Amino acid sequence: MVSRDQRRRQLARDKYERQQRRRADRRKHNRKLAAVITAPLVVVITAVAVVAVTGFGSDDDKKKDDAAATPSASPEKAHDPCGKPEKGKPSDKTWKKEPEAGIDESAIYTMTLATTCGDIGIEMDAAKAPHTVNNMRFLADEGYFDHSPCHRLTGQESGIFVLQCGDPGGTGQGGPGYTIPDENLKDKAVKGGTYPAGTVAMANTGQKDSGGSQFFLVYEDSPLPPNYTPFGQITDEGMATVKTIAEAGAQPQDPQTGNTAPNATVVIDKATVTEGTKEQETDR
Repeated sequence: MVSRDQRRRQLARDKYERQQRRRADRRKHNRKLAAVITAPLVVVITAVAVVAVTGFGSDDDKKKDDAAATPSASPEKAHDPCGKPEKGKPSDKTWKKEPEAGIDESAIYTMTLATTCGDIGIEMDAAKAPHTVNNMRFLADEGYFDHSPCHRLTGQESGIFVLQCGDPGGTGQGGPGYTIPDENLKDKAVKGGTYPAGTVAMANTGQKDSGGSQFFLVYEDSPLPPNYTPFGQITDEGMATVKTIAEAGAQPQDPQTGNTAPNATVVIDKATVTEGTKEQETDR
């Protein structure tokens, strides 16, 4: 016969094992979510590195082969709410190191992305993320974002609602040749494991201090670990543009890059950063 003490110990063991299983499940879930928001290492990328960045593996290769062997009807062309890109070529510039600091941390910086779908305004926080804001202004001034597509859109299928941009090549594997440090990761807005709608944050490789030029715009609250530098907020008008892009949906995952490109033709025709004062912002 099992004694009362033995029964209590057994129940305690069962409770402990359940807790461990739940923790393992949460870690697995977080790794899966984090894989959605990635950018490449700024070194030569091998085939193995591409797998690590995109989360794409051999099971998807098999599905691709099976799909190729099975005849199917041609899909209807998805609705594209955006216009044609302006003439011009994406940048191929790279640099050896992070740009020198050149911003006023007490000022307000606004980045405007003039896209084929409408303008997207981003109010950047130089006080909380000075390296990141300085980096974005440098790249915008250099024309690095001009004529570049936004290469990834995620939504209901992943539970993460973001539009990712910042790679001139549109593959999700490009960068400026250097990395910048992570910042503002303890911001109370994201430390709970959710990036609120309107947040703009840097993509990275999953490694510390590995951000470069790629960034993502959150159009609905998204469960993500606080590993991605939050550096700005989408303006109301900008959010309307992002929502229009999101409503058009995304293409199937590209087996080469792991991206789910938006159905909309989202191209940044021109990116500009302007500087203002907090007094000017208050007067608006």
